[in-house]
Amino acid sequence: MPASRFWLLPAFSFVATPFALADGYKISDGDKFIKLGARIQLQYKRDDSAAGTTDDIFFRRLRARIEGSAHPNWVGKMEWEMGKAKGNNEVSVKESWMQYSGSKQFKLRIGNSSFPFSREFLTPFAKQQMVERTFVGDLNYGTPDKNTGLHLYGSSADKHISWRASTVIALVQPNDKKLRFGTPVNKPSNYNEGFMIGGRVDYHPYGYLPFSQGDFSGKFKATIGIGAYSWRNDGDQLVNDATVGADVDSVNAIEISGGYRGGNISVDWQFNRFDVETVQNISSGLYLNGKTTLRNAAIEGGYMFDKRYELVAAFQQQDADGYATPWQRRSIGINWFINHIDTKVALSWRQGKHLDGIVNNDKDELFLQAQFRI
Repeated sequence: MPASRFWLLPAFSFVATPFALADGYKISDGDKFIKLGARIQLQYKRDDSAAGTTDDIFFRRLRARIEGSAHPNWVGKMEWEMGKAKGNNEVSVKESWMQYSGSKQFKLRIGNSSFPFSREFLTPFAKQQMVERTFVGDLNYGTPDKNTGLHLYGSSADKHISWRASTVIALVQPNDKKLRFGTPVNKPSNYNEGFMIGGRVDYHPYGYLPFSQGDFSGKFKATIGIGAYSWRNDGDQLVNDATVGADVDSVNAIEISGGYRGGNISVDWQFNRFDVETVQNISSGLYLNGKTTLRNAAIEGGYMFDKRYELVAAFQQQDADGYATPWQRRSIGINWFINHIDTKVALSWRQGKHLDGIVNNDKDELFLQAQFRI
């Protein structure tokens, strides 16, 4: 089909076949279907610190996706990011997988997908209360990115228990101030490579509570979950560059998290712990004598008015062996849901104390973000 006619597909779905507005436009014919969608987040950010004031406006996320199937029990999805184009990196691969769903007990996903760690990270960005994730879901501080390998999903028949497990190849950036994960499909050459295995179990005593924030239904629900992973450097991509920090040798992590919904109130909390060792013995940034225990904690919540406005607040803290004092952040904000989460405007103000564990290294940040999703 010529490119000029490709965008006629969503319009065609209105008159030719059933369509879904909740998460993209769908064209179907029996077991065969194709679904198209896009996600746009335009963000204005202002920073105030002792060094001065800076601001910027940019596409925080600019993503397109296509999902479909030509055979029963199999579906595939491709999603790519165009909002962070730098130099030759014009496009980065995000969710891209093939999935078998012919079993009632589990689904098997093969490809690049979200690793099952951190409730906040597994909550889609379009369904987050704050404009930016807290420490417990931040990819810069121990939470794995979307990674390439095998991903299993399952739940009990009543969905009171859900679980996920993955075995993947994952990358970690040598950086003494961050514990940043990456995905091998985008091939950052200055990252360490290794194998990672992990999983999680979530218990929902009052009915399944999905990975989302905010209380739109008003129904009482709660969840508690535990996750863990282990990553080991395979020695393929040692950087050996002291200017960026030591190569990471191993990471072992555990997460405990939970959530509550009811009466227009939502609360999410989470604690992560990462035990990290480096190849070279360094004492800077996060590390002390080539090791660190990185600890992240956060609690965030909101109150919904008429399912259109939401007042939100959060507190988060991060500590590491190499820090002189814990790094703390306090946030408040308001969300305006114009068309539920599909069209949304979010304003957040974040006060940071002792950034990177340095005493009196403070910064205030203002985020204003417009969100559109089809």
